[in-house]
Amino acid sequence: MSEPTGAARRRGPFKVGDQVQLTDPKGRHYTFTLEEGKNFHTHKGSFPHDELIGAPEGSVVRTTGNVAYLALRPLLPDYVLSMPRGAAVVYPKDAGQILAFADIFPGARVVEAGVGSGSLSSFLLRAIGDQGMLHSYERREDFAEIAQANVERYFGGPHPAWQLTVGDLQDNLSDTEVDRVILDMLAPWECLEAVSKALVPGGIVCCYVATTTQLARTVESIREIGCFNEPSAWESMIRNWHIEGLAVRPDHRMIGHTGFLLTARRLADGVEPPMRRRRPSKGAYGDDYTGPNADGGSGR
Repeated sequence: MSEPTGAARRRGPFKVGDQVQLTDPKGRHYTFTLEEGKNFHTHKGSFPHDELIGAPEGSVVRTTGNVAYLALRPLLPDYVLSMPRGAAVVYPKDAGQILAFADIFPGARVVEAGVGSGSLSSFLLRAIGDQGMLHSYERREDFAEIAQANVERYFGGPHPAWQLTVGDLQDNLSDTEVDRVILDMLAPWECLEAVSKALVPGGIVCCYVATTTQLARTVESIREIGCFNEPSAWESMIRNWHIEGLAVRPDHRMIGHTGFLLTARRLADGVEPPMRRRRPSKGAYGDDYTGPNADGGSGR
C-alpha cells in the first residue's frame, strides 16, 4: 500500500527538496528548501545545506558565527503563515475550526470557493486524503497560480484529490453529491442556491466572512432559502501564555478577530426547517424586512 501524498516528506532524515524551519535562540523562524551544495546565510553567519542533508529532524546546526539553530520540518500551521501570498491566508486557528465543525473526514467530497493563497486548501487536502475530492474555485487567475504553487510545494507535487478551477462557483459548479462546501468569499449568499443543489442531505455548508454585515446577510439568506437547518455562527481568539518559573501570565498580544465562521446542514428534499421559537429582540428587523421572522417571531 503506497503512502498518502506528502507523507514521505513528513518523516525520516532530511532530504534534498525538504522544507526546513530553523529556530534561533530568540525563537525567530527561518524557512528554506534544502539544496545540495547551497549555503544558508544570516547576519549571524552561514552553514552548508549539506550539513543537514541526511541528518535527523530535530538536529542543531551552528553557523560560522557560532550561533546555534534548531532544525525541524515546518508544521502545516507554520508553512501557511510563511508561504508566498496573493490574498490573505486562512489562519490556522480558523482552519482548525473549519476541519472540526464542518466535519471534514477522510474520503470526503468537498467544494471550496475562494482559494486565496492555498492555506485552507492544504488543510482540507490533508484531511480528506488521496481518496477524497477537493474542487476549489477561484475567480482570480493570479491567486489560483500562487495557491497551486504553494499547495504543490507543501505536498511535493500535484495532489491527486485536488481540482482547481478559475471562475465563479455559481457559474461553474457542476459537482453533485458533495459532502461539504466551504465558502471563503465576499458574498457567499450569492452561491447558496447552487450550493443547495450540490450538497447531499445532511451535508454541511461552512462560510468564512470578515464582517458582521456579511455575517448577518449570510445567515438571513440561509434561513430564507429554506433547505438548511438553523445556522450556527461564532469566532475564535487565541491568547498565548508566558511561562518562566513562577512568572506565569498571559502574553500582552493575542490573535484576535480574523473572521466569523458559520455552518448549516442541508435538509432532505421537500422538507421545511422547523419553525424557530426564539423571539428576536424588538427592532432586530427593520420595517421593510419581509424575510424569515418578518412577523416579529410570533409563534416561533
